[in-house]
Amino acid sequence: MTIINWMAEVEKRKDDLLRDTQRLLHIKSLLDEENTFPDAPLGKGVKEALDFMLTLGEKDGFTPKNVGNVAGHLEFGEGDELLGILCHVDVVPEGDGWSSDPFAAEIRDGKIYARGAIDDKGPTMGSYYAMKIVKELGLPLNKRIRMIIGTDEESDWRCVEHYFKEEEMPTLGFAPDADFPIINAEKGIADLDMTQQKSITDTGTANVEVLTFTSGQRYNMVPDFATATLCIKGSQTEVIQRYTEFMKQNKLEHSSYVEKGDLILEVKGVSAHGMEPKKGINAGLFLAEFLSKLELDDLAAHYFKFVSHYFFNDSRAVNLGVAFSDEISGELTINPGKLSYFPESGGSIGITCRYPVTNNMEAAKGKLDELLLNEGFAITKFKDTKPHHVDENEFLIQTLKKVYEEQTGEEAELISIGGGTYARSLKAGVAFGPLFPGRPDIAHQKDEYIEIDDLLKATAIYAQAIYELAK
Repeated sequence: MTIINWMAEVEKRKDDLLRDTQRLLHIKSLLDEENTFPDAPLGKGVKEALDFMLTLGEKDGFTPKNVGNVAGHLEFGEGDELLGILCHVDVVPEGDGWSSDPFAAEIRDGKIYARGAIDDKGPTMGSYYAMKIVKELGLPLNKRIRMIIGTDEESDWRCVEHYFKEEEMPTLGFAPDADFPIINAEKGIADLDMTQQKSITDTGTANVEVLTFTSGQRYNMVPDFATATLCIKGSQTEVIQRYTEFMKQNKLEHSSYVEKGDLILEVKGVSAHGMEPKKGINAGLFLAEFLSKLELDDLAAHYFKFVSHYFFNDSRAVNLGVAFSDEISGELTINPGKLSYFPESGGSIGITCRYPVTNNMEAAKGKLDELLLNEGFAITKFKDTKPHHVDENEFLIQTLKKVYEEQTGEEAELISIGGGTYARSLKAGVAFGPLFPGRPDIAHQKDEYIEIDDLLKATAIYAQAIYELAK
């Protein structure tokens, strides 16, 4: 039997792999629900990225299929069983503070810098080239190989929901959208809005009226910017001094200015993936904490004191009374990713809660409903994606462990994450790379990048994995 040098096969295609990765990264594939079209129901950017992959695959001899303009697949091989590789080409908003254009895909110091480089366009292209290598080598397989491409992974997963209504479920598969070695447990994901309900009659004695307060765009991102507009009856100078002292104490970049008589406050934080809020600095929570200490109008005071008490410096939901942890997947986390307050409608907090695989979310929501009722808030949106766990003894995991250990010489430990990948769409599905142990997780952050050497190594691992799973 011929021994295949998978890394050598990747090196032969390195220039093409990097070029195609950059081409995909150039596409600004953000969800855009305000500008939709019949052939682009989630916006033109994500549709362009989907079309790019389907066109590339057809050119290289794969069978392409567009499924409802929100997902698609590329397939080759024969057999009754189906191996799925689940990827996504949508990205989160780029945010501020980049050293270069987030969609230029510049190569510097052995890295490709771009939004989506590590999550998930880089590994998508690596997996594509892995499929291409297996196909071009003409290796004997007894399963069909299918790359499934989604365009709404960073938001509501409408892509895979629609896809699996129309298409068959793979027998087994992996998602190259997290960490190596192997992720066999993914926490549950509950996205919810807490909305202020209390009808409060203002006493009119407040020194400060909050006219607007906004921070964050996505449940699954730590907000890196927050702004508030204040109408101040007393001294603006005193509020500015307190604001400056508070932000300096907390070492946050900030600014303030007067516009049409109102005071505008702006704070910069650090973006991070919402599955681990401690990796970022939530600009909205810091600005809310400052505002909670002012003499506010009654409705605003109610909102900001609520945010301060239940969310500031508490990403484990201790104050909400639903903290939980287990040995399989660790601690429950909460990330207030969308915060807003307006006098006409009151305030809201949009949260993603990542909860352990043994946690009972129905019971936790019951506790929250009771607490919020007493606090004058209510859950007005609730979407729950159940946890996912695959047993270590499954063929899928044993095969991937073998491949990883042969390619890296390191033990393939099983790990859990708070993020959600498409792997949970499958009964036998795990997340598999691309981030190697010891590498910083810069998904959803400014200056996101992928190490070129890591992309090549991951591609070799994926190629061998596809062959070993499907031979």
